[in-house]
Amino acid sequence: MKMHFFVFIIISILSISCGKPASNSTQNTIPTVKKQIPTYTYEIVKTYKHDSEAFTQGLVFHNGFLYESTGNNGKSSVRKVEIESGKVLEKFELAREIFAEGATIFNNKIYQISWQNQKAFVYDMNFKLLKEFEYKGEGWGLTHDKTNLIMSDGTHLIKFIDPETFKTIRTMPVFKENGKPLFLLNELEYINGEIWANIWQSEQTQTGTKQGSFENIGKPNYVARIDASNGNVIGWIDFDKISPSDSGLDYINSLNGIAYDEVTERIFVTGKNWKNLFEIKVKPKI
Repeated sequence: MKMHFFVFIIISILSISCGKPASNSTQNTIPTVKKQIPTYTYEIVKTYKHDSEAFTQGLVFHNGFLYESTGNNGKSSVRKVEIESGKVLEKFELAREIFAEGATIFNNKIYQISWQNQKAFVYDMNFKLLKEFEYKGEGWGLTHDKTNLIMSDGTHLIKFIDPETFKTIRTMPVFKENGKPLFLLNELEYINGEIWANIWQSEQTQTGTKQGSFENIGKPNYVARIDASNGNVIGWIDFDKISPSDSGLDYINSLNGIAYDEVTERIFVTGKNWKNLFEIKVKPKI
C-alpha cells in the first residue's frame, strides 16, 4: 500500500534540489538550516482496550467519546468508541471499494476522506451521510483549525480546505529542521497552533534499513510537531517502544492515531491494529 509514493518522493526530492520553483498556491520556499529543535518523550497515564481489527486511519476526541476512521477495502468504517471499554457504540461501514483514511469533527459534522478514491464524506453526529465531495489526488490525514479542514496527501504539502466546498484554499510545505521537506505526512491532529503528524513508514529506519531515499520521512517512530502558521517542524516526540508488536513498530503495525481533548488537555494515541489505546503525557527527553 502506498508504495508508489516512494517514486513520487524521490522525483520530488530531485526537483527541489534542482531548484524547481514552487507553485503559486504554495507558501514558503526551502528555509535555511535551523538550530536544533527539541525532542520529547512520553509517559503512559492510562491504558485502554482498542479493537485490534481496526486499521486506524484517523482518531478524534469529541464530547467524551473517541471517533475513529478505519481503513482497508471491505473494512473501512467510521465509528464511535467508548474510551474506558474500547467498545464500538456506533459504526457506519463504507462501500467495499472505499479505502478510508483520516477523519475529523468540525462544527458537529464528521468529515472522512479516502485514500485513492478521491472522495470525502460528511456525516451528522448520528452517522447519517449528509454529502460527498470529490477531490484530486490522494487523501491521508485530516484535522482542522478554527476555520478550515487541514489535510495531508502523503507528500510534504498540507492543504487547508474549505469545509463547505472541500476546495483547497492554500497549501503549505512542511520542512524539517535541516531545511529538507518532510514527506509521508499521515494522520494529523491540530493541538494549540501545532499540527501533530504521524509519518507513515518512518519505522523502516528502525529495522536497519539504510535511510537513503527515506531520509525525508522523519525519524523512526517519531511524531512531528509542525508550526501550523509556516510549516516548520518545531519538535519531535519519540514514541519508541509504545507499539504492542513484539518486534517493535513496523509498517503494518504503525503508530497512526492522535486525539486531543481540549477541555482536559488529554492526549490519546494508538496505531493500526493495535490492541491498546494509550492516554499519554508529553515531557522533555533527557
